[in-house]
Amino acid sequence: MKNYSDTTYAILGILTTECKSGYAIKQLIDRSLNHFWKISYGQIYPTLKLISQEGLAEIRTSSNSGRPDKNEYYLTAKGLEVLKSWLEQPIVNFPAERNEVLLKLFFGHYQSQEKQILLLQNYKENLEKRYQTYIAIELAIQQDKNEDAMYWLFTLDYGKRTAQAAIDWCNATLEKLK
Repeated sequence: MKNYSDTTYAILGILTTECKSGYAIKQLIDRSLNHFWKISYGQIYPTLKLISQEGLAEIRTSSNSGRPDKNEYYLTAKGLEVLKSWLEQPIVNFPAERNEVLLKLFFGHYQSQEKQILLLQNYKENLEKRYQTYIAIELAIQQDKNEDAMYWLFTLDYGKRTAQAAIDWCNATLEKLK
């Protein structure tokens, strides 16, 4: 079976939801996947084109009065099979974190203590905002009766736990710096 990019598999997965247009896909990415998987707007349409060319999705054009026609993409049986096959494969690339705060702190000897503290306080504030965003997303998912909700909550729980662990780390590190 042909291998595709992770972006292709992500968009195949998104097509299992109610999101069928490029715009709706981007909205879903911005609301949820973007917290753990980045896909730029510029990647969506070329990937949708590839998916349709490969027979993994079919395009249906919908017309709304007063608006331009809209292409909607529907997963084909072949597309669903490709997605399922990818989901069953072992993880090839263990995720590597790129964290500018850690990079700057690693070289903290060349930075004033005040700047180090400010860096960590700002990072902690952003983490706390992210955590609150996760709580709001969690409430919205819990109200959604979608059959995928349980799985969305699993990924959200990972984000919440990771953010909380990073907040705890900030608190401990700030204590040591002070």
